[in-house]
Amino acid sequence: MSTTKLLSPILSFLKCETPQAWLDEAVKPENLPVLLIDHLVCELKAAQSAMFLIRKYAVDKESGDALLAWLQPFEQLIYKRQGDWRSLPSKNKLTKAILPKSGSAHGQGLIDKMVLLIKEELHHFYQVLEMMDEYGIEYQSITPCRYAKGLLRHVKSFEPDAMVDKLIVGAFIEARSCERFAKIAPHVDKRLGDFYISLLRSEARHYQDYLSLATEIAGTDISERIKYFADIEATLIISADEDFKFHSGLPAATL
Repeated sequence: MSTTKLLSPILSFLKCETPQAWLDEAVKPENLPVLLIDHLVCELKAAQSAMFLIRKYAVDKESGDALLAWLQPFEQLIYKRQGDWRSLPSKNKLTKAILPKSGSAHGQGLIDKMVLLIKEELHHFYQVLEMMDEYGIEYQSITPCRYAKGLLRHVKSFEPDAMVDKLIVGAFIEARSCERFAKIAPHVDKRLGDFYISLLRSEARHYQDYLSLATEIAGTDISERIKYFADIEATLIISADEDFKFHSGLPAATL
């Protein structure tokens, strides 16, 4: 599938494209460290968010514990600076089958899609570490971007609407990631650009998986809720933002 064909539904889903001013900032060589470090953290956060959904809505404690153990080496590397990042590919596997808890109305579909998503996000996490190593960039703690929190604060507090909203937010985060990788890729060196292009297919599928799960679980038309979050997401992207990150808004310095 061509990049244009792959991006077409994503550009229709998002209410706005990334502003040129953000792209101009993103391709500056001095911003490569923060871009890759933030990308690294985003991959881990994506895996954690998917795991939260499985543990909260779909599995019993034993399966939940197995999921936590799967993520542990990746979290320890970031939060405690423990372990060798080169060993992570051997850690990217589940130790047992993850089964839905009894009475879970949407357990298996959620598990199947989210387990695959987690596996891919953790693989991407390792790939970003490889890129950082190639460019001589060391991991350091950075402040979180306002983007995800800005979306999640609008999630409803009651079920099943809360779950549907979280899935819609997940779809927007994946769609925006896909759009930004495609935007940046032609403007950086070939090694990094090829890496970004290689991520498009899985990011696009993750967006579709989140959206199909939201539709299935809601059991009703969610187009108005999607439109609601599209407006919020677009505002975060095109409004002034003092903090440059992978999902940040319009660089305030350019205004």
